[in-house]
Amino acid sequence: MKFGVTVAPRITDWQLFVDLEAMGYDAAWAADSQMLYSDAYAVLALAAANTSRIRLGTGVSVAGVRLAPVTAHSIATINRLAPGRTFLGIGTGHTAMRVMGKDPVKAREFREYLRVLRALLHGEEVDYALTEDGERTDIRFLHSDMGFIDVKHPVPIYVAADGPLALKAAGAYGDGRVCSHNQTRARLQKSLETMQQGASAVGRAFPKDFHTAALGYACVLKPGEKMTSDRVIDEIGSMAAATLHYWWELYEKDGDTSTVAQRCRNLWDEYLAFTEKMETPRAKRYQQVHYGHCAFLPPEERRFITEDLIRATGGLVGAPDEIIAMLREREAMGLDEITLLPAMDTARQNLRDFAAQVIARY
Repeated sequence: MKFGVTVAPRITDWQLFVDLEAMGYDAAWAADSQMLYSDAYAVLALAAANTSRIRLGTGVSVAGVRLAPVTAHSIATINRLAPGRTFLGIGTGHTAMRVMGKDPVKAREFREYLRVLRALLHGEEVDYALTEDGERTDIRFLHSDMGFIDVKHPVPIYVAADGPLALKAAGAYGDGRVCSHNQTRARLQKSLETMQQGASAVGRAFPKDFHTAALGYACVLKPGEKMTSDRVIDEIGSMAAATLHYWWELYEKDGDTSTVAQRCRNLWDEYLAFTEKMETPRAKRYQQVHYGHCAFLPPEERRFITEDLIRATGGLVGAPDEIIAMLREREAMGLDEITLLPAMDTARQNLRDFAAQVIARY
C-alpha cells in the first residue's frame, strides 16, 4: 500500500509538500478547483523545485476548465522539474464545475479528452478538434527536446471514474483510476472488469501495473477519545461534509438520492432541510453549499459530522491497530494507494500522527 495526501493548494504554503516528503508520504496530489484554491500547477511547480523524492501530481485536474493540450502542456512542464515522479490525476469536475453551477464534462467528451492527453504525453502527434463537430487538425509539441517540457519520462494518467462510460475510457487511455474510499469489494471488482472491457475495445492490453487509488481521510484516535470529539471533527469534518455536498448536487439536479447511504437517511433529511433554509437564492445556492469544501468546515455544518456519516464515507478513524486493519482489508480488495485529505488548518498534525502511528507500523 502506498500513502498519498491530497492537498487543498494554497500558494503561500507550498512548504507543506516539502513537509509531506519529510514525513514519508509517497505522493502528494494538488486539488484543482479554480473557484476554491490556488492554481494547482503553480503550487506543484514550487513543490517540484523543492523536493526530490515524493511523487507529485494533480488530484484531480478538471477536463472542463482547460483544453486537453493545455493540461498536457502544464503537467509536462511540472515533469520537467520532477522527471519521472510526476503524474496527472484527471476528472470530469464534480466539484470544480458544480461550484460554478455547471455540469461535469460529458462522458463522450471526456473520452476524447483522454485520447488527446495520452497521445501528447507520449510525445505523439494527434488529431484534435476544439469542439465535438469542429475541424480536426494534427497537433504535437514542437519544442519537446529543448527543455520547455518533458514527455520522455512517462507521466501516468490516473482517471477519476465511477460511471461505466468513464470507466471504459479509463481502461482505454488511463494508467490508473481514482475512486472514493468507501467502495465495496464487489463494486471495485465490477469497475475493474469495466475498465478491462474499455482497454480491449481499443486493442490495448490492460496494464498489469494499473494503479488504483482511493481518496479518503483519517484521524488516529487518542486513548478513550470518541470518533466525534471536537479534535476529530476539526481534522476530518471538512472531508466528511463533502459527501453531503455531493449528495445535494445529485438531488438538486434531478432528485437522485440513490447514492445517499442507508445509515445516513435521517441525517440527509436534516441536511436537506438545512439547505432549504439557506439565505442564498436557489439559483446560486451551490456557492453556499460548497463554501469550505474539503478545506474547512463552516460552523453551521458541524452538527452533521456524525459517526454514521464518518463510517458511511469510509473514514479511517480509530486506534492505530483499527486503522491498519481497515487498510489491510482495502489492500486485499485491490487498492494500491490511499490518499488522505484533512482540513487545512490541522493538516500537518493530522498527517504527522498518521505517519508516525500508522504508516511506520504498516
